[in-house]
Amino acid sequence: MYPTTRIPLLRPFALVLFATLATVAAAQAQSQRSASESSSNDFALIASEGLSGGSSAAAGGSAMHNGDWKNYLANHYTFEVGAGFNAPIGNDTPYITWGGNLTVGGGLRFNKRLSLLTEYQFIDDKLPGSLIAAVSNGTQGAGGNAHIWSFTMAPVVDLFPKRTNSIYLTGGGGFYRKLTSFTAQECCDYYGYAESVVAAHFSSNQGGANFGFGLTHRIGGVYGDGKSQVFAEARYLFLNSPPITASNGLGTTELIPVTVGFRF
Repeated sequence: MYPTTRIPLLRPFALVLFATLATVAAAQAQSQRSASESSSNDFALIASEGLSGGSSAAAGGSAMHNGDWKNYLANHYTFEVGAGFNAPIGNDTPYITWGGNLTVGGGLRFNKRLSLLTEYQFIDDKLPGSLIAAVSNGTQGAGGNAHIWSFTMAPVVDLFPKRTNSIYLTGGGGFYRKLTSFTAQECCDYYGYAESVVAAHFSSNQGGANFGFGLTHRIGGVYGDGKSQVFAEARYLFLNSPPITASNGLGTTELIPVTVGFRF
């Protein structure tokens, strides 16, 4: 049993110890409360950002789903128009002469390197005078022409798609119609002038093919990287048209169409 004289001396120490413990307990409680609030705030912030990000992603997905389809079409469709001349080659030279051509087409642009075009081409060539004289027996004012219409599919491969000036390969095949006509002068029209009429014509429908290469110069764009191009090309055209007779040679056609145009 402790002496009664020591009890008054222990009271101050007990009060100090109690105060210390109370302060520590309060500090710990405050620390735990702060940590809890911080965690709650962080969770709220993360949740908010997550929801915002999800909303943005959903909006982006919706935008991608709805799409700016006009830009998509502008970037994935391509069109061309051109005109030029045709040179006969091979065995066809005695039966057809030089003439002109007109080409229009359109199709898909899969990427900067590869496109696939559907092309319509009209070729207008004359017939040589010697052939016309032989067929018409020297009739005065006789003439003739060969017209070719075609619808073909032609892939276009750009060898240097990132350059302003490039080279491309192309070629394809499809449906061709050839019409060879012989004309003669007939007297007279309403004003008394002689006019040309078709005296005879021969037509055929058949398959054909062409292949060749071309040069392009890219125009537009800030750094010369625009989609529009000026092109110049030469192709070999083979048309498997049947001969009219065994001896007149008006059959298989071989030409070199040279075309200059614009592709966009």
